[in-house]
Amino acid sequence: MLERVLEPEVMDSQTEAIDYDAMDHGEVNQKFVADFLAQKPDVSNVLDLGTGTAQIPLELCSQSQTAQVLGVDLAEWMLQVGRENIQRCGYTQQVRLEKADAKHLPYDAESFSAVMSNSIIHHIPAPPPVLAEAVRVARCGAVLFFRDLLRPADLPTLERLVSTYAAGANSHQRQMFAESLHAALSLDELRQMVAALGFAPATVQQTTDRHWTWCAVKPVGTMKE
Repeated sequence: MLERVLEPEVMDSQTEAIDYDAMDHGEVNQKFVADFLAQKPDVSNVLDLGTGTAQIPLELCSQSQTAQVLGVDLAEWMLQVGRENIQRCGYTQQVRLEKADAKHLPYDAESFSAVMSNSIIHHIPAPPPVLAEAVRVARCGAVLFFRDLLRPADLPTLERLVSTYAAGANSHQRQMFAESLHAALSLDELRQMVAALGFAPATVQQTTDRHWTWCAVKPVGTMKE
């Protein structure tokens, strides 16, 4: 297994935000949202951690007319592009964005009907606080749905994934994807983290050749305040 090589926690330059938003995430985002909705979550007050340019909240609203979503991110440029996307797509009544640190969320316990996140974990040097915060702010019975990149076993596999899934991207976009794969976690690492929070390790599964998914429901008494 490749050693984990961290990338910046916050992608907060105009170039990064625009390049990230311009990449073709459509199929992956549609699949993420469809899989999230398949868990029958309460979408009346969903929190999206590491929302970036708000692509996931917008896709959720396109698939669920009743969804209400708060997206949070630490990168102001990402949020700025996200607000423009929300305005352009006409979802200003369903999606709002706030700048917040997923490791220290400024929300009360059991505030949200569901918590989701697509591709935040590989940005976090030490992810357990993010997972713990997600559980803390989720209501009992809330769906917790996280998906992120899976660190490849070796460099040839990493290079093959970049060639396969970023073939039409520019050099900066390909570099961002490669660095994200190198910064990603393994299944064993994720399973140890969720087990420490009281969840079964099997709630983390490899779901594509480059992704893992953690899907769980918050039971009563999962965490001690």
